[in-house]
Amino acid sequence: MLVDSYGRTATDLRVSLTDRCNLRCSYCMPAEGLDWLPKPELLTDDEVVRLVRVGVERLGVTEVRYTGGEPLLRRGLPGIVARTAELSPRPQLSLTTNGIGLDRLAEPLRAAGLDRVNVSLDTLDPEVFRRLAHRDRLPDVLAGLAAAERAGLRPVKVNAVLMRGVNEHEAVPLLRYCRERGYLLRFIEQMPLDAQHGWRRESMVTADEILTMLAAEFALTPDEPAARGSAPAETFLVDGGPYRVGVIGSVTRPFCAACDRVRLTADGQVRNCLFATEESDLRDALRAGATDAELADRWRAAVRGKRAGHGIDDPSFLQPVRPMSAIGG
Repeated sequence: MLVDSYGRTATDLRVSLTDRCNLRCSYCMPAEGLDWLPKPELLTDDEVVRLVRVGVERLGVTEVRYTGGEPLLRRGLPGIVARTAELSPRPQLSLTTNGIGLDRLAEPLRAAGLDRVNVSLDTLDPEVFRRLAHRDRLPDVLAGLAAAERAGLRPVKVNAVLMRGVNEHEAVPLLRYCRERGYLLRFIEQMPLDAQHGWRRESMVTADEILTMLAAEFALTPDEPAARGSAPAETFLVDGGPYRVGVIGSVTRPFCAACDRVRLTADGQVRNCLFATEESDLRDALRAGATDAELADRWRAAVRGKRAGHGIDDPSFLQPVRPMSAIGG
């Protein structure tokens, strides 16, 4: 098992398939983009599947989420999903995406074995979307969400980041939109993971502020704490239920004590925390001929050194060198 020195067990594996993205969201990367990882440094499809197999068969991983960058840009994605679904014991399979291209890939991914999706949607306003993402692709995202619902990739989850002076006024419209369509909405506090290192606490819309905005229009009843488990979102019944909305207060309401996640980057590095400043290389060991047992031992050692928390409030906190697009959410 992947157990750290504080007794937390990692069972949820987030695997980045690429650092590339077809949007330029301001809280993630500059408008001109980034220098992408050279192709030889990226894990091949076979290497991805092998490392995931080691995680599932030897290390107790029960959930695998493919991320990016934008994972739909990975040509071999349906095949990777299908091969992961064949593992025993079969892990739960999900995908985090910006939704562009999901309208044509939802059915093939469902047929390959994908269970559900998380789609990023920060605004319903085309002009705000263009300003945020530097691309005019809101209709594509909405079409992708609808296609995921039709394909049965349920629950379809929506991730929304609110930014002060940009889109915080859309908290209520986003909740109405998702509630009407049966999408599960999760508001996420903006985190210091942008490539520009421009994050400022005062510009972040906090979990408390989000809940205050929602409570002006809806009756929110907190779920029982036991229902949350290791999930990052605090959930609330809306107008008595059954619909629930979630708020992920990664900065102001950290959930590090219950964290069960571990990450594998597109170039084969283990990260035991989203905000880790150290990585452990599995790619070079794999390519040098390491056995599955040796790879598992390296992975265990990487997780063992996980810190107690992300330390954003610590004066010594350092933002990771990699931005979110190169880590994988």
